[in-house]
Amino acid sequence: MRFETAIPAVPVIISFAVSVILSPVIIPFLKKWKAGQTVRDDGPKTHLKKSGTPTMGGIIILLSVVSTSILYVRDYPKILPVLFLTLGFGIIGFLDDYIKVVLKRSMGLTPLQKLLGQFIVTGIFAYYISEQLQLTLSMKIPFMNGKLIDFGVWNIPILFFIVIGTVNGTNFTDGLDGLVSSVTVIVATFFSVVAIGTGSGIEPVTCAVAGALLGFLLFNVYPASVFMGDTGSLALGGFVAASAYMMQMPLFLPIVGFVYAVEVLSVALQVVYFKISGGKRIFKMAPIHHHFELCGWSETRIVACFSIVTAVLCLIALMSI
Repeated sequence: MRFETAIPAVPVIISFAVSVILSPVIIPFLKKWKAGQTVRDDGPKTHLKKSGTPTMGGIIILLSVVSTSILYVRDYPKILPVLFLTLGFGIIGFLDDYIKVVLKRSMGLTPLQKLLGQFIVTGIFAYYISEQLQLTLSMKIPFMNGKLIDFGVWNIPILFFIVIGTVNGTNFTDGLDGLVSSVTVIVATFFSVVAIGTGSGIEPVTCAVAGALLGFLLFNVYPASVFMGDTGSLALGGFVAASAYMMQMPLFLPIVGFVYAVEVLSVALQVVYFKISGGKRIFKMAPIHHHFELCGWSETRIVACFSIVTAVLCLIALMSI
């Protein structure tokens, strides 16, 4: 049987249904596993009530996306690199979460272990798309009517920078109930529209991610009954970066992934300024969504504003193709 994306809603609905069905099963399991979120004492005081909420809910997203995408792999082989990068980073996140919340080792994976894992996964992805699929690493330039730019010998180093930067930006965005889920479902919808319109061949997996996140959001919106953890946030970062590369659109990421970029930039600026100023801060707290919290914004308002900004920027990106 051939599963067609002539009806794009099909993978969305399948993945949504799997996510909705799995959530009531996996969330109690995570509770029994004692995979509860540990809230930082130096974080916003309003977050203390979140302590003990099951995390590692990214498992739900991954299972929904993979089970749906498997139906399409035979006819849409280009979804394999996207699935690989999504699963690869998801596994790194899962190991980090498992060590922290199940084995109760507060550090999780060491920074060196995380970075090494990210480099290995990214390296395999780069080799596969450039050597096995023979895909060009040239990039479409926004607002230039499809014109491409090729950085030559710098293509691979730039790929590593973009992929790892996007993944960690997505990870930093995961700090409020439903924030990274809401932002990324809009980004996934953007990639789905472009994939379907251009016939890129990755539309089943982009639609599956959108469906999985819609289902997950039913349990992840404020007040969340489950968090995705690094299992989900790193996986979603891998998905966003891989989708962009499969459609030659990494230069569109600063537009559609503006929120991710601002989140990671706010952390970098805070750390650098704190060191060079002798303890002063630019923001009340980083990542920047915590700054808005301490300015008196509610979680739901921040999530709504960040989502609206992402939606508007995705529309701009569509017009710039």
